[in-house]
Amino acid sequence: MRSVLTAVLTVAFGGVALADDKKGAEVKVGALKATTPGNWNALAKPGMMRTLQFTVPKVAGDKEDADISVFELKSAGTVEQNLKRQLAKFDEEGRKEKVEKLKVGGVDASYQDVTGTFLKKAFPMAPKATPLADYRQLYVVWENKDGEQYYIWLVGPSKTVAANKKAFDEFLKALK
Repeated sequence: MRSVLTAVLTVAFGGVALADDKKGAEVKVGALKATTPGNWNALAKPGMMRTLQFTVPKVAGDKEDADISVFELKSAGTVEQNLKRQLAKFDEEGRKEKVEKLKVGGVDASYQDVTGTFLKKAFPMAPKATPLADYRQLYVVWENKDGEQYYIWLVGPSKTVAANKKAFDEFLKALK
């Protein structure tokens, strides 16, 4: 019965297979696989352009859950252009950014950590944005040998993102 349920959920969640409740779900990002933390809740229908999408429950005092989204795209610009686009999602005033290099599945990647007022839009090219103070985004981008680019972000209220940063980082290291 469990194998039938896993197969149904794998189809329903586009590559997400349920694992042990403590471990979360096994996911595929391109050719890489890892198991998500148990508190990542997969959305059955990821948002626009997303391959996978999860919510992470808010911590006490925060108003919203955090979002984890995974994208697999070709010709979406250079890594530097993508980092600049992500930075522009935050108001310049009071914004802080840190970029580090790391390996994801043995491939060089850039890890951007941005805090400040997030400019939330209904869709990327929307003319208006809702400013959300005290937000944070962890954004990781890499390109495989075939030129496909992968992006994973964790974005939400700063306290919720901080509480989930270690698990997010461990997930990135586990992608093999």
